[in-house]
Amino acid sequence: MAEVRKRRRANNSEYIQGSAVRRLDVTKEIERKPKKKLSNTARKNREKAEHMNPGYVLFLSLALIATGFILVGYIRLQSDITNRIDHISALERELNDLRLANDEEYNRITSSIDLEEVRRIAVQELGMRYAEEGQIVSFTSENNDYVKQLSLIPD
Repeated sequence: MAEVRKRRRANNSEYIQGSAVRRLDVTKEIERKPKKKLSNTARKNREKAEHMNPGYVLFLSLALIATGFILVGYIRLQSDITNRIDHISALERELNDLRLANDEEYNRITSSIDLEEVRRIAVQELGMRYAEEGQIVSFTSENNDYVKQLSLIPD
């Protein structure tokens, strides 16, 4: 049983060390292999591929030039789109900065207004007074934002 295990280990080993190792010459192995014979159609196709007429070369060069122009145009369009996106982003940033500055200025103005002083000037200096019970007329409007007066308000 022990001999069988030793033989199995020897057969399954991946490498052998020492001077008894065979050295293979790969180039000789390649030269010894017989070359495959080509079929007539494959040989003819290879011969046709080796010989290109001037018209075919001209067609291929024109196709290459056209492809080059198309690719350059495509790259220019991509660059233009990228530049426009950057410009739009800059404008949006500027708009946000202006809105923020506008909101800050609006808040500063509304907080600086003294409504009591406005009421005092309106009543004492301009002679205005508050509306009485019968002076207020209510209207219904289809639009909720404002009412436009087209004729005199009835009494």
